[in-house]
Amino acid sequence: MNMSFSRLSAVVALTLSWCSSGFAHSAVEPVPRPDDWWKTRHASMNEKAAALGEKAQVIFIGDSITQGWEGEGKEVWARYYAGRNAINLGIGGDRTQHVLWRLENGNIAGLKPKAAVLMIGTNNSNGEDNTVEQVADGVSAIVKMIREKLPATRILLVPIFPRNENPSVIRGKVLQVNQVLQKLVDETNVFWADFGFRFVNADGTIPHELMPDYLHLSPKAYGIWADSIESRLASILGDSPIKADAGGAASGAASNPLSGGWTLTIPGPNQEPVDLALTLKQEGAKLSGKVERPNGGAIDLEKGEVRGNDFTFVLKRNRSDGSVMTYDIAGKLDGGKLAGKASTQMDGNPVTIPWTAKRR
Repeated sequence: MNMSFSRLSAVVALTLSWCSSGFAHSAVEPVPRPDDWWKTRHASMNEKAAALGEKAQVIFIGDSITQGWEGEGKEVWARYYAGRNAINLGIGGDRTQHVLWRLENGNIAGLKPKAAVLMIGTNNSNGEDNTVEQVADGVSAIVKMIREKLPATRILLVPIFPRNENPSVIRGKVLQVNQVLQKLVDETNVFWADFGFRFVNADGTIPHELMPDYLHLSPKAYGIWADSIESRLASILGDSPIKADAGGAASGAASNPLSGGWTLTIPGPNQEPVDLALTLKQEGAKLSGKVERPNGGAIDLEKGEVRGNDFTFVLKRNRSDGSVMTYDIAGKLDGGKLAGKASTQMDGNPVTIPWTAKRR
């Protein structure tokens, strides 16, 4: 009797120790990692989130494959996402439990992005660390947390990428997780972007040129990622899709973010807002376009230049007395909107007029 009671006590104690955290398993229990470098990166992401705030339109959440946008994927990121004030919230080696902790501790504080691109779970799938159900639980918990903390943000859920050079047990496990994750999609708040097949040859192998270590992506593979989600992401953001040419270069809203139609607002004679149609065409550091006049006709931009998010151009308006009024325009792209000042001379005196513009 005593031996049975002792064994029962031990089982109860062990069970209580497993359940004391209140979480069913490790993949859903938010925990930080003890590494100093991890803490430093986490803090830097919090700082970036605080600096951009509501200007950030897109966040990417994940592990080393997401962090790799800053390495092998940096050129693709610059073309597609820099102009959208995107934030990279990827940390190498992270599992779902670490992402849950980060989202609770500053990574998304003060943000209101239109889209969150989420791809996480491959590190949970290693060996016997977590079962298929547990990995799916962890990703589901992250989706739920994002929905609760960022209710206006739409989630673009990217299935876990295939891994290992040849078909394997772990690749099969990842596929099973992805099958469960697809049930989270409602095409209203959570969307599905499945393109893992683009990383696999017809014989089931993963090409070295796309995944040099058969897990992490090459620059070409990051181009495939960006191209694969662009149509859906642009739809969520409400901007124009960026298209890559045969050489991999992108064109469109993010590579030339000033290009397109804008509604320019300036103060009228009595300070009432006056709206004018502004069309811009950015080609790298060059800027051209036109402003349509309220009474018909248009004024072409001259001497347009772009320097990062700042730009300048000149407008020359013919007056009824035959003279020409010249406006020196300076502006800045800030969170998808434009703002700046127009400087001119009236009756020999300098005049500065503030203006703003938004997409039309």
